[in-house]
Amino acid sequence: MIIGILAVQGAFIEHAKVLAKLNVQTFEIRQKRDLDKKMDGLILPGGESTTMVRLLKDLDMFNSIKESVETGLPVLGTCAGMILLAKGLTNSNQNSLETMDISVERNAYGRQLGSFFTHNLFNGLEIPMTFIRAPYVHSCGQGVETLSIVDDRIVAVRQKNQLATAFHPELTDSTYVHEYFLHMIIKK
Repeated sequence: MIIGILAVQGAFIEHAKVLAKLNVQTFEIRQKRDLDKKMDGLILPGGESTTMVRLLKDLDMFNSIKESVETGLPVLGTCAGMILLAKGLTNSNQNSLETMDISVERNAYGRQLGSFFTHNLFNGLEIPMTFIRAPYVHSCGQGVETLSIVDDRIVAVRQKNQLATAFHPELTDSTYVHEYFLHMIIKK
């Protein structure tokens, strides 16, 4: 199995380290030609979503990634990656890939000082969760499954081939979210 990790900005190295622990091969996506490499799944990491969208457009990758996800490529979006997937943003007019039928509130927990760590359920299993200037899901469309709620806010969802978390699973010792994603790919 080979996973491509968007590496134009954000916490991409940490995802590669988690997948290495799981003996999964990865490569970094830095330019459009990297999208031509064989991949079984894609990770859109946390970072700064506005910068990511601008870079994806400047590097002519925005439409290619959107089309790949829409045609079934499994994708995991964490934090900013969740924002990139969302069809709507409640507090911004920023562009996104608009592939997942969710509406997201950016920086919902406040600035950097509002970042926090907790343990909570993800798909029925308690895992560690790190939130850094995190979004949350304001609303879900039909076919979107809620996988985690923290403080009455939806923080993890799945819709067909797309998995999104408001938290950073790559910043903890748990590999459960990445294993869940790999299982999605296998069952595809």
